Amino acid sequence: MTPSRRSTFLPFALAVALLAAVLVPLRAGAMERNFAGSVQLDYHFVPTQPQANARGIGFDGFTTEAALKVTADISDHISANVKVCYGCHGFEMNMAYLDLRAADELNVRVGRFSPSFGSFNLRSDTANHRLSDKPLAYDMGRMLRLRTWNMGVLPSPFPDNGVEVNGTHWFGENVQGDYAVYAVSGFKGDSNGFDLDFEQSRSGSLYYVDNNARPTVGGRAALTLKLSPTSDMTVGASGMYGTFDPKNSLSYAIVGADLVFRFNRTNLRFEYLARRQEFDTSDASKLAYALAPTGGNFFVKHGAYGEIEHPVSKVVDVIGRVDLLHREGNVLRDLGLTRTSSVLRYTVGSTFAIERGFRVKASTELWQWSDRDGSGKNLDVGFHLAAVGSF
Repeated sequence: MTPSRRSTFLPFALAVALLAAVLVPLRAGAMERNFAGSVQLDYHFVPTQPQANARGIGFDGFTTEAALKVTADISDHISANVKVCYGCHGFEMNMAYLDLRAADELNVRVGRFSPSFGSFNLRSDTANHRLSDKPLAYDMGRMLRLRTWNMGVLPSPFPDNGVEVNGTHWFGENVQGDYAVYAVSGFKGDSNGFDLDFEQSRSGSLYYVDNNARPTVGGRAALTLKLSPTSDMTVGASGMYGTFDPKNSLSYAIVGADLVFRFNRTNLRFEYLARRQEFDTSDASKLAYALAPTGGNFFVKHGAYGEIEHPVSKVVDVIGRVDLLHREGNVLRDLGLTRTSSVLRYTVGSTFAIERGFRVKASTELWQWSDRDGSGKNLDVGFHLAAVGSF
């Protein structure tokens, strides 16, 4: 089998193996296993683009996202998780790790996983959030002008190889503390690169290994306060730092803060992320602006969102979100951005529960850009209609 065919065949074979592992009957006394999954079909329509075709600035039409996950409790202290997902990027090994639990306060995770960062990462699966697309800070391909912006601040999920130590501790009955620290391979890019190359970070053709043998380190801390029997508040802070080029000379640092309120079944969420990104300056002719005498070899990308989710009945939820991206610093020529560029998006949506485990999503988006496109427009409108099922 040729390498190209092998790289296409292996994800399918893995998915079949996952299903087979679930369907094989369990023997008495065997390990406990659980199988779960989700599938979403979304239709994206952007009428403000020429001929209502947005393919030049993003993905429109039908797209499918799917995930299959198997968990196994090997013993009282060891469990395993394996997850395969499918989306615009094709098949991806999203999880393959072991958890070794010494206590609630001490768990060691080794293998391939998404490091703990922010609040949205916990519900990044399409079955766990009510809108068709992710917040711009965590966008992984659904935003308009995605290639111009090179997606969001921290595309989610972001599976990586490494080790994480995490735990939970209760302070009395009303306060819960969570922490995580980790060392992972980190994001990748070229030695003369201007930004992170997320395709390199996710590509099996590069063997899913580090490109500079230097880990990215990071962590998260969160505190949850129980306000009443049906209400709580969670506040968290996250950060990571590493280098992304083969020469180990260009660094990136990402920080984030999140605040979540739950009042009965109503959820109110706020989150902010920022990434400071160094870039290569050996060829200044590629840049749109002259280099500053000092400190001109980096840019900063900010992302934030506020979101409210409220059930109006047993079958209908409504969602409102305002999110933004803002970028400051030098930029490549002809990219379509300026020294300070931003995008603000307003989204209103709803979900309809058809049956248990099956919902229909509908949403409308208004995009407002600081930089006009080739036709002089700085506004876009998008519509999403999706069906999602979990099992």
